[in-house]
Amino acid sequence: MKLHQYIDHTLLKATATKADIIKLCQEAKQHQFFSVCVNSCYVNLAKVELKQSNVKVCSVIGFPLGAMSTAAKVEETKQALKDGADEIDMVLNIGLLKSNDFEAVLKDIEAVKNQMPNNVLKVILETCYLNEEEITKASTLAIKAGADFIKTSTGFGTDGATIKDVKLMKNAIGNGTTKIKASGGIRDTKTALKYINIGVQRIGTSNGIAIVTGNASTGNNY
Repeated sequence: MKLHQYIDHTLLKATATKADIIKLCQEAKQHQFFSVCVNSCYVNLAKVELKQSNVKVCSVIGFPLGAMSTAAKVEETKQALKDGADEIDMVLNIGLLKSNDFEAVLKDIEAVKNQMPNNVLKVILETCYLNEEEITKASTLAIKAGADFIKTSTGFGTDGATIKDVKLMKNAIGNGTTKIKASGGIRDTKTALKYINIGVQRIGTSNGIAIVTGNASTGNNY
């Protein structure tokens, strides 16, 4: 697979305007990225901009804290799908995980996956807030709940993807079919390839152009 097809071209800042989203979509078409990743209010706009292209639309859900009610996540998912989202990146409930309420974490993810049996669901673990044991547990719960991907980070936490955390996620998957998305702090070709070479199948970044053109970016992630 070519490098550009690993990229979810991402813009999730609170200040992102409609014009910014249109530009994001134009860049994604130009560089043939796999998808654009946007906040749910912009799914319809992105869908319209990307029609007649192969670029998919990915919407974040429960972003960036993951701490809203399951019902709220479900409704946001339903609306994003209705607006044309192809994929959903939801944030796991980190506080419930740390409370050891694993059943609630599982049900939260399952409730979203139930809305989208035929669409790709990625579950964001926000690894910077988790210890090794919690990363393994979060991965296991997401896999059990039907996640198609487990994802490292929102890009809004205290840190992004690390090789160590991705290896823990890989171990949790074992021989399973769940894939890994690395995001947060991936800004250049060398770093992106480092993750791809250990088995990551998607990269979430706001520096996709720098990654595929080889021009280092100093831009902020996401």
